[in-house]
Amino acid sequence: MKAVVEAARGWIGTPYRHQASCRGAGCDCLGLLRGVWRDCFGDEPETVPPYSMDWSEAAREERLWNAAARHLIAASDEPWQPGDVILFRMRSGSVAKHLGIQAEVGGRPTFIHSYSGHGVVESALTRPWVRRIAARFRFPERT
Repeated sequence: MKAVVEAARGWIGTPYRHQASCRGAGCDCLGLLRGVWRDCFGDEPETVPPYSMDWSEAAREERLWNAAARHLIAASDEPWQPGDVILFRMRSGSVAKHLGIQAEVGGRPTFIHSYSGHGVVESALTRPWVRRIAARFRFPERT
């Protein structure tokens, strides 16, 4: 979805702030997704409870994945497209606790994400990132 990618690019340069979701002031990866949702669809579909940076890794709960499944459309078996939401496992066997929004530059896949020490950036979707992909989702159609 072109509008999703454009909205996400509008957040580039926003500093990293855990649990925040304010363009220009700070956000984490979920905060970026929440902000793009507000930009494209209006009110967020649910209130996000406080969460730790480990995303309940010790408890082995897929909280981020489960939340994505409640509000987005599973697309792991579909061809990749700009605007897809990508969930990542940062280590093999760990819970998915990072996400980004698929984009492309010059026909090459990229993704827009926020992470500690970098803020919101657009990164090449290189092999090391691809091998960490746990799931992909799509935003619902705009009504």
